[in-house]
Amino acid sequence: MQKRILTLILALLALTGLAAGYETTLTRVTLLVDGQARPLRTHQPTVGLLLTDLGVTLRPEDDCFPTLDTPLERGMTIRIERAHPIVLAVDGQERIIYTHAEDPTALLAEAGVTLGEHDQYKVHAPLSTDPPETRSRIRVERAVSLVLEEGGLRTPFYTHAATVGEALFEAGVHLYRADRLFPDPATPVQEGMHIRLERSIPVTVQLDKHTLRTRTHRNRVGEVLADLGVTLNGQDYTLPSLDTALGEGLDIQVVRVTERILVEQSPVPFETEWRPESTMEIDTQGLVQEGAPGVLERRIRVRYEDGEVVERRTEGQSIVLAPTNRIMGYGTNIVVRQAQTPSGPVEYWRVIRMLATSYSAGTAGTPKTSPYYGRTALGLPMQYGIVAVDRNVVPLGSKVYVPGYGVGLAGDTGGAIRGRRIDLGYDDNNLKLWYAWVDVYLLTPVPSADKINYILGP
Repeated sequence: MQKRILTLILALLALTGLAAGYETTLTRVTLLVDGQARPLRTHQPTVGLLLTDLGVTLRPEDDCFPTLDTPLERGMTIRIERAHPIVLAVDGQERIIYTHAEDPTALLAEAGVTLGEHDQYKVHAPLSTDPPETRSRIRVERAVSLVLEEGGLRTPFYTHAATVGEALFEAGVHLYRADRLFPDPATPVQEGMHIRLERSIPVTVQLDKHTLRTRTHRNRVGEVLADLGVTLNGQDYTLPSLDTALGEGLDIQVVRVTERILVEQSPVPFETEWRPESTMEIDTQGLVQEGAPGVLERRIRVRYEDGEVVERRTEGQSIVLAPTNRIMGYGTNIVVRQAQTPSGPVEYWRVIRMLATSYSAGTAGTPKTSPYYGRTALGLPMQYGIVAVDRNVVPLGSKVYVPGYGVGLAGDTGGAIRGRRIDLGYDDNNLKLWYAWVDVYLLTPVPSADKINYILGP
């Protein structure tokens, strides 16, 4: 038996030695692919065999440093910079090239694309149909030569646009609707095309405080106004007169002389009334009657001369529709219910959500030398079971039940206790700190109606 154990131990030692020898012969290198470092240990002798072992394939355009046939050395860093695909569209054909170039000009030169003097290229985001690693699309646009004839002058220019109108816009030539263009703006451009442009005359018309800018081939002021559909009524006239010949940049003013009676209506706001409703339970509210604004009507005489208001006079006003006030009802019906407490059932007539804090005689802020130290607003000694409230929310002298505290007498007030706040009283030696929103139960008996605040604030 001992012999077998000794044989087993010797075999384990031999395996451990072989493993240690295997580990000591591994070559530690770092593989850096597109900036991502990966530490490796390998028995492969060269860079190429290591990449083959890892399943890393390279495109002809990819760069590897050092070269694939370089022997591996301990601590060596192998850096691979992959060429990224670019979709190149030239002369109606698209192809994908792989490159390290970042500048589009260098990329086009590398792809053997020659740009003419007026040719251009545009870089676009890749499409969803492109390879996922594609960085961008580059489209080469060839220039077409055109000639523009305008006012007896011929101006040659180059364009990349598809139509005559787009070519002129691209060249900074603004077309107006009244201009005459041959051929039509939608005509496709062709190499060497001649474009003839006959400009219209710009005219500005001041009309009823509006400025109309138009262009025309007409000869007289009246003809321009007729084209625009502008008519003169009564004492209206124009500056200059209707038979004046047009000139470059002429301003035409139409003077209106009118007098009008305007009837203006404006809303008269309604008010909101609150009404007690015995059919609604306390702390509930509801709309009893919807409000509606009234209407105030004014008669105003307005006189216009030369398009300007020279007189505005109110001739009378009256309320043609009186407002209807909105009526909101608030509940006054009090229902007595029971709540189960650790000390037994209690009867309550109201539940108010309140922020509960706590205090004692020593934390109330009254100095011990004061005759009021340890005394409440009702003159009672400060102790557990006394709570401070806003008397407009909880009537003083009534009892409340607070879950986690118990029954308390509303016997004190405080400068900071306003609205939905309650301060739970404790003896100095058993003060428990509170700061939480709780449901406060107001216990029976129900106080008289004049001591109940039926509408509580927030």
